[in-house]
Amino acid sequence: MIPVPLVVCVLGSWCFVYLTDVLLKSSISFRHGYEAWLGAKGLSLSPFHLRWQTSLFNCIFARCARINHNALYLWFTSGLVFGVVSMCGSVVLLVRTLQQTLHQMTSDLQPQGANQQTLQVVVPGVNLPVSQLAYFFSALLISGIIHELGHAVAAIREQVRVNGFGVFVFVVYPGAFVDLFTTHLNLISPAQQLRIFCAGVWHNFMLCLTTLCFLFLLPVFLFPAYYTGAGALITDVVQGSPADGPRGLSVGDMVTALEDCDVRSVEDWHSCLTLSTHNPQTGYCVSLLALQPSWAHGRAFRRLDGSIECCNNNSLTDLCFSYTKLQEREFACLPVRKTLSGSHVCRSNADCFSQAASQPGSQAASVCVSPSLENQTRLIRLTHPPNTHMLFVGYPPHLQYAVSMTNLAPRFGFLNLDLPVVIETFFKYVISLSGALAVVNSVPCFALDGQWMLSALLEATLVTVVKDRQRRELIGFFMLLGGSTLLAANVALGLWMVTAR
Repeated sequence: MIPVPLVVCVLGSWCFVYLTDVLLKSSISFRHGYEAWLGAKGLSLSPFHLRWQTSLFNCIFARCARINHNALYLWFTSGLVFGVVSMCGSVVLLVRTLQQTLHQMTSDLQPQGANQQTLQVVVPGVNLPVSQLAYFFSALLISGIIHELGHAVAAIREQVRVNGFGVFVFVVYPGAFVDLFTTHLNLISPAQQLRIFCAGVWHNFMLCLTTLCFLFLLPVFLFPAYYTGAGALITDVVQGSPADGPRGLSVGDMVTALEDCDVRSVEDWHSCLTLSTHNPQTGYCVSLLALQPSWAHGRAFRRLDGSIECCNNNSLTDLCFSYTKLQEREFACLPVRKTLSGSHVCRSNADCFSQAASQPGSQAASVCVSPSLENQTRLIRLTHPPNTHMLFVGYPPHLQYAVSMTNLAPRFGFLNLDLPVVIETFFKYVISLSGALAVVNSVPCFALDGQWMLSALLEATLVTVVKDRQRRELIGFFMLLGGSTLLAANVALGLWMVTAR
């Protein structure tokens, strides 16, 4: 659902800014001074839209355009090829996304992987946590600036004047733009126009690749201060979650194992949890002397799913275990932490016998006991030295949402645990948003780069086939209409799925 306080705050802020602007412009005393101040600062204001434009960066764009003529020609020609390919690819991607959305809307049950769409509408405060807004807006602004930098440098290289560069805020979304001299733009060839129009999405794509490389090489860059391979470091524990509590996990703990599954990274953590979910419950080797029959703690009964319960339902320390003795299945109510302390993992009694044979000092025979739990519920022993084991009883995937982890652990105590997480999260947002800008701007849609890319492409390819300019423009209009409809349908249905379902 849409967070009403957030909407009220945004609408109230824009109403205050716009009413102040109207009052100042209608005031006889302040009007001329206010308008002169706006013009000097390059500011303009309209409902839900604030923009700032300057020519201060034109010299930087000009220097970039003079770096190496041949290298820039190859660079922007590669961008031209990428832009044409991405224009087709973006349409295919939008069609696939629309099919997935319609399937979710018509399906009674949420399909597996429903939230794994390549493209998804992002609404701050709805499907984007408030704690992530700084990452989102900064990454979006940087992606927009790099996008417009590509347009500006390509334009200057093609002898098109850049009037200015600016940034804007539309409702809550930041962005950037460049103002090109239209007369110069219309005088150059369609191929030159394509290099300029495709430069934005090309730079977004290269920003994705560059940031992806930095993300993979982050452990190398941080190697002097942080190390990896020792386990999964806890950076946050959700309050009230299964991992919270006196004997749970704490910020700074290093998880090294889940039962007999070694954890050397966050990826190992997720893999071990997946194995715990799909594999049968792990057993533990327990001495026969420690076992007590189920009648000592009350009468055993069968749950609705067919599993056996032999302990008091109100017990927080005991758990019902099953084991095989003399070819018969028996049950015993045992104190969990005491039972698992120092015990080895097993799958059958034979594992316990082999372990006892390898340890000559062991006196009593032991059997393999397994927790008698409901379907999909597991008992998991987490190792996080030097603390005692954390014992978890529940559905294993719940642990994934209970903690935040990182592979990078600080070498020195004064280093911040969250620094690698902040960098990694920011890089991921840049990759996602820069890629999204490349895809969306490639769509042949009115008011986007795709409109001018398509127009220049048609002029470059159809001029000998369709000689009438009006017919070429008509073909382009219907293609733009189709692309705009496709994009609008994705946005509208995506918003409905995010806010109303």
